[in-house]
Amino acid sequence: MILVADSGSSKTDWLLSVPGQQNKAFKSAGLNPYFLTEKEIAKILKEQVPDMIALASDITEIYFFGAGCSSPDRHEIVSNAISSLFPEAYVSVDSDLLASAYATCGHEKGICCVLGTGSNISFFDGEDIHYGQHGLGYVLGDEGSGTWFGKALITDYLYGNMPHDIAAKFKAAYNLTKADVIKNVYQKARANSYLAAFSKFVTEIRSTEYAQALLHKGLLDFVDSNIKSYPQYNKFKCHFVGSIAYIFADELKAICEQNDVHVGKIIRQPINDLLEFILKRDAQAQV
Repeated sequence: MILVADSGSSKTDWLLSVPGQQNKAFKSAGLNPYFLTEKEIAKILKEQVPDMIALASDITEIYFFGAGCSSPDRHEIVSNAISSLFPEAYVSVDSDLLASAYATCGHEKGICCVLGTGSNISFFDGEDIHYGQHGLGYVLGDEGSGTWFGKALITDYLYGNMPHDIAAKFKAAYNLTKADVIKNVYQKARANSYLAAFSKFVTEIRSTEYAQALLHKGLLDFVDSNIKSYPQYNKFKCHFVGSIAYIFADELKAICEQNDVHVGKIIRQPINDLLEFILKRDAQAQV
């Protein structure tokens, strides 16, 4: 059996291909090796997906694609954690950008963007991804991401820059204080996920002028700083993966059209398309 995982900073989708049966889906917390150690990753899996681990003896291949998995040392952290629980399986670890490219581009050339908790971009040449100068994380980058919008909402609220009626709704929903924010951002783990959680408030006020201005600024910032950094960005289809891209697809498409960006697929989660790609690739390799 083949197990595929797509992991962001907030959550991980797992999908197990069972011959002759329906695929089995599992979910766990995000397993970003920049924020978690090998032992912490193994502990999360033991606690959150015990039913999946119980099938370890039947699983022969595991393909893990995750945020924070773009370097060999980070690959090793995740690979060691998974191998400790699935000792009989071949384990492959790669970047979430490659997962998004497989799920959207297939074997075609294109630009692939991630707009979820964080944001990133790469060029896919039909076989491999080519990293740009992006992926700087929530402190220095993550333009147009859930973290970016959450940070913008919080700072507008605490600075008193949010319209009064919207600020009242925000206060009723979260009752935030400066001390709460400082503690969660600077003293606790997973600050990026904490900030991104506030982005769902944008959906609640989506029709307001304030929300539309915020969406325009964040998404345009991603287009200008990420997509347009590729000199021939308008020569290829630009695909998007992630909750922010999916939920705010209308606003995203409008901004892309205004900036000569040719939108391809927009999908929320790549896991189903990703598993299909890997199964087809394996089948072709055996021919």
